[in-house]
Amino acid sequence: MEDQYQTHIYAPIELSTQQRNDMWALYQSWYDASSPKLFFDDLSKKTEVLVVSRHSWLVGFTTIETFTWQRGDLSLKIVYSGDTIVDPSHWGQQALAFAWIRRVGQIKLEQPQLPLYWLLVVKGHRTFKYLPTFSRTFYPHWKDRNEELQELADELARDKFGRHYNPGSGVVEFTRSRGQLSPAIAEPSASELRKECVRFFLSKNPNFRVGHELVCICALEESNMKPLPQRLFRQAARTV
Repeated sequence: MEDQYQTHIYAPIELSTQQRNDMWALYQSWYDASSPKLFFDDLSKKTEVLVVSRHSWLVGFTTIETFTWQRGDLSLKIVYSGDTIVDPSHWGQQALAFAWIRRVGQIKLEQPQLPLYWLLVVKGHRTFKYLPTFSRTFYPHWKDRNEELQELADELARDKFGRHYNPGSGVVEFTRSRGQLSPAIAEPSASELRKECVRFFLSKNPNFRVGHELVCICALEESNMKPLPQRLFRQAARTV
């Protein structure tokens, strides 16, 4: 089934007007409290966009910002995930996730000497589930408290979100929502509520419905990946 989907990576400036409009149309279908200005301003700040299509129709995308972060003698490469949406009728596909893992593998190879981390702010439980699916260790976690990751998450979030970041809760608490999942897809199902990671997300970010975003981080290194993501990450060596 995955071969029915195509994925492509673009710099924001490479996107056609039609592609940009299609992205906004998909985003506004499933997110509330946003606007074309907010969406396109955020898009312009990103390094690249990963899109997935089927029969030439856009069915999903995620935006990516990569940057080097330095404190004293410490230098890290950060992959920051921005706006992400897949049309619910295509939730079963894994093409977007697989292409994203391969892409971060390529990013790792560009500067292999730098530790690579994934920074994401999570508006919904489905996105949070990617963390335990991809990685062994991440922050925040319902069982393991990793103080080193927590400190890094706090520093990165302060840099990026300033006064909107609440280090006490680990949540970006915008006074006015900059985009929130529409009620049609925001709530977990009864079966999803049986999953510990979903219940944990709801407890950590109880105000996700009004656009609060949980700050999360994990190391993007082979040793921290589950078997399938690890294999895809390694495949980047053959595609660079």
